[in-house]
Amino acid sequence: MSQTSENNKRIAKNTLFLYVRTLFIMLVTLYTSRVVLNALGVSDYGVYNVVGGVVAMFGFINSSMSSATQRYITFALGKGDRENLHKVFSTALQIHVLISVLIVILGETVGLWFMYEKMQIPADRMNAAFWVLQCSIVSTVVMIVSVPYNADIIAHEKMSVFAYISILEAVLKLAVAYALVVSSFDKLILYGFLILVVQIFIRFCYSHYCNKHFPESKYRHVWDKSLFKEMTGFAGWSMFGNLSAVLFGQGLNMLLNVFFGPVVNAAQAVAVQVQNAIQQFVGNFQMALNPQITKTYARGEKDEMHRLMFRSARFSFYLLFLLSLPVLFETDFILTVWLKTVPENTVDFLRIMICTSLIYTLANPLIVANQATGKVKKYQAVCGTILLMILPVSYVCLRLGCPAYSVFIVHFVMELLTQLARMVMLRPLIGISIKDYFINIYAKVGVVALLAVIAPLLVYRIMDDTVLRFFLISVICVLSVAFVSYSVGLSRTERAFVRSKISTVYNKFLHR
Repeated sequence: MSQTSENNKRIAKNTLFLYVRTLFIMLVTLYTSRVVLNALGVSDYGVYNVVGGVVAMFGFINSSMSSATQRYITFALGKGDRENLHKVFSTALQIHVLISVLIVILGETVGLWFMYEKMQIPADRMNAAFWVLQCSIVSTVVMIVSVPYNADIIAHEKMSVFAYISILEAVLKLAVAYALVVSSFDKLILYGFLILVVQIFIRFCYSHYCNKHFPESKYRHVWDKSLFKEMTGFAGWSMFGNLSAVLFGQGLNMLLNVFFGPVVNAAQAVAVQVQNAIQQFVGNFQMALNPQITKTYARGEKDEMHRLMFRSARFSFYLLFLLSLPVLFETDFILTVWLKTVPENTVDFLRIMICTSLIYTLANPLIVANQATGKVKKYQAVCGTILLMILPVSYVCLRLGCPAYSVFIVHFVMELLTQLARMVMLRPLIGISIKDYFINIYAKVGVVALLAVIAPLLVYRIMDDTVLRFFLISVICVLSVAFVSYSVGLSRTERAFVRSKISTVYNKFLHR
């Protein structure tokens, strides 16, 4: 069996594991969110998300190092250099411990100041907000120290481990939600504490698995100054890009709190929950494929790398479009059935966020390819600067009296501009043609999107807002996106691959 065939088989197997995991987690998470929202109330739910967001905002330091760790471990695996792999892992662990100390300092100084001085939090909930902040700081430290272990699992493409442990995490969080319902203790403080306990237990599971199966994950004290400098240098420029991501994520959360109060934060939190649930399906596919993009670059197989990038972008878009199109049509109905109380603005927030997510799916292979090269300085400087403009432009919009959802429109426009910049930056680094990228990705997904929306739009216009319309539109959306994607969005080789997989499944399970 050829290397390419083996890689495709591994990607398909890992994707399947991650999809089963995501389907279960999505259902449990959506139900858990409903229980938590009703147990805490809209105001406390908003307080939890905005206060926890203070610490998450500092997480951009960790996200940057996480990208560096992921890249260097995967690259070392692709090269087959075990000694260097062990050195990379131990160095990454040292760096993450240092980041944890920095996060604690920032959380206990800047975080506390921002919470007491700038946030709109009801006076009688300040004490609870303080304890939520403390739990969030400890929880963040636990996650930061665990990053090298998670990166090692992904680099080894052991996605089944993620599937099993993530399912356990979802179940534990559901148990936390029910503890809130039956407890008479302050529910906001209790929620923060129990989520912290879950995080500690889950992180122990990941590190235990790595120590048992991957020799390089057993810490060995090494000091390689050049490697330390190289990894932190890579992370430093990634940090610039991640800072922009934090500003339009947690930064906008703070901005909405300052202008509109915690109820709008609750609306954003609910919209983000749905957006994340849908996006996880695409994230799984990308997580299974990303290590292959990095490894093909490490082996110098650029033509195969380009093919993987095209497939990653198109398939990610089709998958997300298939799942999100029914939500875009029936947002009101879904939120009303899911939640007993739908915070104002949630529908508008969610629809704009999903459109931005669809555009962002096309960026992932560009981001991974850039990280594989290790030459991130110019790329991050240009793309990060464009994304950094989201927060000041949003601030000006809100000062001019624009509605709350305007900040998400600003994000959408900036993402389009960044997409263009990413292609221009990457062309000389990996030798990819911008013309080929447009023809193989943007042209195909654009045609698929236009054709697939016709049938469900007709039904939406003709029928009244009923349960029957919801089910009918959901079925038509799935069939329409699947048929148009297969007919128009895939190459001849990809259609043959899909047919062979369907035939294999049919013969294995239905035609024994």
